[in-house]
Formats: sequence, C-alpha cells, structure tokens
Amino acid sequence: MVLSGCGVYDGTEIHEASAILFHLSRKGAEVQMYAPDVLQMHVIDHTKGQPAEAESRNVLTESARIARGKITNLAKLTTQDHDAVIFPGGFGAAKNLSTFAVDGKDCKVHKEVERVLQEFHKAGKPIGLCCISPVLAAKVLPGAEVTVGHEAEEGGKWPYAGTAGAIKALGAKHCVKEVTEAHVDLKNKVVTTPAFMCETELHHIFEGIGAMVKNVLKLTGKYSGVS
Repeated sequence: MVLSGCGVYDGTEIHEASAILFHLSRKGAEVQMYAPDVLQMHVIDHTKGQPAEAESRNVLTESARIARGKITNLAKLTTQDHDAVIFPGGFGAAKNLSTFAVDGKDCKVHKEVERVLQEFHKAGKPIGLCCISPVLAAKVLPGAEVTVGHEAEEGGKWPYAGTAGAIKALGAKHCVKEVTEAHVDLKNKVVTTPAFMCETELHHIFEGIGAMVKNVLKLTGKYSGVS
C-alpha cells in the first residue's frame, strides 16, 4: 500500500487506509506500506481546513503514523516483491503523489509513483485505487477505466463530481459507480472505488473499499478463497 502522508486534507485519508488494511487482513494478505521521502506540498490545520504557515512535514515520516512505524521508502518498492499495489485516497494523492490538486488535467505524477504504476501494469499485476487516487492511473495509464463515483454533484452528495471530467480529459474512461461498488478494468487490471468522493456514512465507504480489495486479490490469482 502506498501512502501520501497522514490526514485527509494534506495526506492519506486515514479511514480509507484502515479500511484497506482491514479487508486485506481479513482475506489473509500480507501488507507492506510505502511512501515517498519528500516534503508535503503544504500542511493543513485540520481543525480549520487552512494551511499552517511556516510549517513543513515529510510524507514518509507522516505516513509512518498510519503504518505504526513499519514503512519503507517508495523508491524501494518493486513488482518482484508484491502481488499487487493499492493507493488509498486523501488529498495527499493529489498534492504529494501528483500535482492534480493544483494543475488538474495538466498535472504531473511523482516519478516514483509513475514508475510503480507503470511497472505493475507492465507485469500484469493488479492496481487498486480509491477516492481521488484513480486520477493517478488516469494520468499514467492511457485509456484506463476508473471510477470516482457519479458525474454530477446531486445536491452535494458527490461534491467532487467534477473530477470525472478531468479523468476524461486525461484520456481515461470514467465509469459511474455507487459508493459501495468497485469498477474492474480487466484489460489493465485496475480496480477503483469512490470512497470519500461521496458524502455518506462510513460503513458504505468500508463496503466499497471491501469490493475493491476483493477484486484486486481476485486478479492476483493467488487467493482461492476470494469470491
């Protein structure tokens, strides 16, 4: 699992990371966590939703909070060591793993994130992403099919629905899905789910992430108990 810091507004969405770990553990999968050793784009005071001026934090150091200290520099992640890779969401995916939060469809992806996505894709190993992180696959894997949920805000239920348009502008295909569902791109072995792109109860988020994790494991061909 690749993390992008600790906290929804400037790093990894913690509930999503926990949900992924929960479902992977339940299916008997072993997990190793990684993050890039870079400074965050900025630090957000989560009590105010505003930048904390004159403060800086390191993505790897902050991600270690979620990993309970057991984390490795993303530069050391190789396809040989793992059956699949999963990226939780949170604004860190759009701020620290890429520049999507600032540049939208013209964004750049962190070189190690780009390398990991390309290498897992080339090796035919599944890639799971949720919330905003599907934009990473949309940018790096031309023509990939992903979901970030619905394509209209629908009275605030889908506040980030505009992301679907950016995904199309990046050359990927956006597939409308409910928060409890996952979309499986069999050709590219990319599995995505909306997660907190939707304003809903937490158990629905966990259910959708469970669907994503289940399909990622199924695509590895190594988890016979996954149905």
